[in-house]
Amino acid sequence: MGMGSVKTDAIPPEKAITLSSLIAPRLARRGGVDEPFAWDSREYLRKLCIGKEVAFRVDYTVPSIGREFGSVFLGDMNIAKLVVSEGWAKVREQGQQRGEASPYLAELIQLEEQAKQQGLGRWSKVNGASEASIRKLPPSAIGDPSNLDAMGLLESNKGRTMQGIVEQVRDGSTVRVYLLPEFQFVQVFVAGIQSPSMGRRAATDTVIEAAVTSDEPNGETPAEPRAPLTSAQRLAASAASATEIAPEPFGREAKHFTETRVLNRDVRIILEGVDKFSNLIGSVYYPDGDSAKDLAVELVVNGLAKFVEWSANMMEEDAKRRLKSAELQAKKDRIRMWTNYIPPATNSKAIHDQNFTGKVVEVVSGDCIIVADDALPYGSPLAERRVNLSSIRCPKMGNPRRDEKPAPYAREAKEFLRTRLIGHQVNVSMEYSRKVTMADGSVPATASSDSRVMDFGSVFLVSPSKHDGDDGTPASATTGGQQPGINVAELVVARGFGTVIRHRDFEERSNYYDALLAAESRAVAGKKGLHSTKEPPVMHITDLTTASAKKAKDFLPFLQRGRRHPAVVEYVLSGHRFKLLLPKETCSIAFSFSGVRCPGRDEPYSEEAIAVMRRKILQRDVEIEVETADRTGTFLGSLWESKKNVAVSLLEAGLAKLQMTFGTDRIPDAHLLAQAENSAKQQKLKIWENYVEGQEAAVGSVVESRQKEVLKVVVTEVLGGGKFYVQTVGDQMVASIQQKLGSLNLGEAPVIGAFNPKKGDMVLAQYSGDKSWNRAMIVNVPRGGSVQSPKDEFEVFYVDYGNQEVVPYSRLRPLDPSLSSAPGLAQLCSLAFVKVPSLEDDYGEEAAQYLSECTLDSSREFRAMIEDRDTSGGKVKGQGTGTILIVTLVDVEAGSSINAAMLKEGVGRLEKRKRFESRDRRAMLDNLKEFEDEAKKDRRGIWQYGDIGSDDEDSAPPARNAGGRR
Repeated sequence: MGMGSVKTDAIPPEKAITLSSLIAPRLARRGGVDEPFAWDSREYLRKLCIGKEVAFRVDYTVPSIGREFGSVFLGDMNIAKLVVSEGWAKVREQGQQRGEASPYLAELIQLEEQAKQQGLGRWSKVNGASEASIRKLPPSAIGDPSNLDAMGLLESNKGRTMQGIVEQVRDGSTVRVYLLPEFQFVQVFVAGIQSPSMGRRAATDTVIEAAVTSDEPNGETPAEPRAPLTSAQRLAASAASATEIAPEPFGREAKHFTETRVLNRDVRIILEGVDKFSNLIGSVYYPDGDSAKDLAVELVVNGLAKFVEWSANMMEEDAKRRLKSAELQAKKDRIRMWTNYIPPATNSKAIHDQNFTGKVVEVVSGDCIIVADDALPYGSPLAERRVNLSSIRCPKMGNPRRDEKPAPYAREAKEFLRTRLIGHQVNVSMEYSRKVTMADGSVPATASSDSRVMDFGSVFLVSPSKHDGDDGTPASATTGGQQPGINVAELVVARGFGTVIRHRDFEERSNYYDALLAAESRAVAGKKGLHSTKEPPVMHITDLTTASAKKAKDFLPFLQRGRRHPAVVEYVLSGHRFKLLLPKETCSIAFSFSGVRCPGRDEPYSEEAIAVMRRKILQRDVEIEVETADRTGTFLGSLWESKKNVAVSLLEAGLAKLQMTFGTDRIPDAHLLAQAENSAKQQKLKIWENYVEGQEAAVGSVVESRQKEVLKVVVTEVLGGGKFYVQTVGDQMVASIQQKLGSLNLGEAPVIGAFNPKKGDMVLAQYSGDKSWNRAMIVNVPRGGSVQSPKDEFEVFYVDYGNQEVVPYSRLRPLDPSLSSAPGLAQLCSLAFVKVPSLEDDYGEEAAQYLSECTLDSSREFRAMIEDRDTSGGKVKGQGTGTILIVTLVDVEAGSSINAAMLKEGVGRLEKRKRFESRDRRAMLDNLKEFEDEAKKDRRGIWQYGDIGSDDEDSAPPARNAGGRR
């Protein structure tokens, strides 16, 4: 293989030339036997040519094998003549009539005769010379690590210089070499560095070997012959071609840099270590004049490799220091791969420093935690940081919303970390980041899904907890050496709750990778956790937060009789509302403080209240006392952590208010709650900063004096006049229909005439917003009633979301009967007790826009309490028709009423009081009136010019779309 010369930094072209009319002895495959003198012949040519500038010309081409034959000149010397004159190749005389012969054939034949007479090279007349020249190669370790005792090779050669010849450069920091004198063919990863990846090439039937040798019989024999591809290999090659990955930036440059210095050169190798896959890690030195150069340092200095801590730890400290210094200089000079390098911020208190200290506030899973920096204020974007434990993987916790249950030992792994880390000080050493798509994480990837960056690091427990010492991890593995505490990942793996990731080649990994592997070996030997032969433990948790309110209330008498119950805070939903796990009762409940309320979402200090509760009680062991349950199935009561009433802490900090509508006769510590609130008022803390004694701000709570049907919903579409569509959360019908729609394989648009939808038909329509296919009802058809062109337009109503649009015929498909029979999932609703201007009225557009801003968010859940039903709309015929649910809409997380918010913003007014109305309706109107009065006082919205006069109930005209979908 020859390489062109260019004057720029560009990678020069390469060309394979086979010496014309010559046949050299055949080299063996790995694990095979050479022909006599094959290695000597190859070595003569290698030492003669490698690294030197040559000239060549193509004498002839054999198209059937795709090979070019030519003459190569080293200065004024013909290389073919030199090879033949030394007896290392024989002359092939066939092919002259076809023009397939060297122009120097006659001279070559003459030189061959002289070499034979003199007994040179392969023509040697010495007894036994032929047999002595034959190599018997050991099996190759590449692709089959069992052919090499890597650890034995390391132990017998640790610190000793080994001679080798580089046969192939896989990428800038990975070489394949013959180790001399045994000719063991191995792959060596250069210690302490990693060059950019060369990606993955598409599989092909032909592998071109780089070599300069002679032809036999129509060309050269490759150094490693390849058998023809089998049908199975061709199938695998076809599949692999679809996953071709381009080289990373500067990957080609790094490979070229290494090839020009070590390929087919004599090198010195010092083995530094061996990884789990029997890959050899070593330092490579190549000759440069009378001295030798370190390949790792040269790559880093030239900006073609980065320093890698985990393999550098195998090296001597001086060598490690040289690499670090070289990388710093390359970054400073912004050479090649560091061209766009931006130095990290130097603020030592910033959470995103490479190393930081903080307290663990949440254990997400066995391999992911959230650490808070107490030096930063509550609610600061940098106050909490998610840290994934480097190089380990624990069982997934699943996702209840998608009905995914925790994998075996997932709960145990999470609980193991929770009891050891929550509230404890840890040292965090960030090691690497990795960009993953949703398909690699917990969410299925879609065509529009974005990737996200995950940060990985090692976490060390500063002071041992009371549980440490029972995991089988020896003290030397956790507290010795230079580790700043007990390695949390090592604890998890040693207990058998996680496994060590087998990284590919030079993927970044934990700086303590060897310790993790050792811990895993102990767990496997002890048959712990995931490595146990026993059936994994099974825990059935009843989640009452997703059950009906009636089912939750069935537990109320039992919880009331039991007085105080131990619990674990699973989630902080708001400052005063939580999801709790009751281990003894094996159930999860929604729990809220009795008589205490924090600011709702988007209100001042809401986020701070949540942050305080996360720091104080998230995933802590607490005690609760249940007094009652509300209409939604949320249990109300008191909660203590470390024998202190947590609600008192919120009130003292000015982050909550008392609501005496709950009554205080049954609330424990009621006097302490009142004292705490009075203290915050006097100090004018947080929500009391504008407090004036005697002027209390009313708290907007929804009075629920009778049992009402409550739905958990998301809002999918907003219309005018206070109307909107909702979709029920957790409905199995929703999940079933979405799954069926997602599995459809839709082809081209149907042929005109074969599919002619009529008004009222159910079809599949492609929504213009996100190009998804959804169930839709035909509302209007083109003039004439039949399709004439793919551009003919149909008006469709999306029955599962409530929005309506005009689509061309090309975006319609027939709907399978199994999908068309199910009723629409979108339910039309209207705000109870509130009259909202229609779109055609003054402030109608503003009202619809405000309602959209408050509700249109697919991640935002609401409770819709059904106050009444309006069936005057008849059957569904399009947008705005059908039965209307008259509801009070409450934001689940904020605990605030959207009905009240519309009144407070001045984009709605209270309905006219009826002469004979129920006590419940009268109480609701009284409760909402204060919000209307506030809007009147501040002249907001419709009250801008004072009282608007008549309260006559006008029926709103047909609504038109005012909000986005989903």
